[in-house]
Amino acid sequence: MKSVIPSILATVSLIIAGNSLAADMPAAGKVKCGSCHAIAKKVIGPSYMDISAKYKNDKDAASKIAASVTNGGAFGWKMGKMPPKGLGADDAEIKSMSEYIAGLAK
Repeated sequence: MKSVIPSILATVSLIIAGNSLAADMPAAGKVKCGSCHAIAKKVIGPSYMDISAKYKNDKDAASKIAASVTNGGAFGWKMGKMPPKGLGADDAEIKSMSEYIAGLAK
């Protein structure tokens, strides 16, 4: 019984953390990016957490993520190719979402 309690607490804390991350996400992340990406799991494309981890120690992470989204491509993920600007995100949406993703690793 004692070993079950830490597991339950860990699960609850992950749920709470995931909900707070989603609450801070720019609207474009839910509407335009959410069809192919999720915070913590691979959907069609990599999770936001995986993308953030890839650029964790890169001071130019947000601009590199934004350039990748703007130009489209596979980016070495071996999951197919993302179309340029995803599902029609504009430059401001791409910038805010890229900053959000880059900040997840911190």
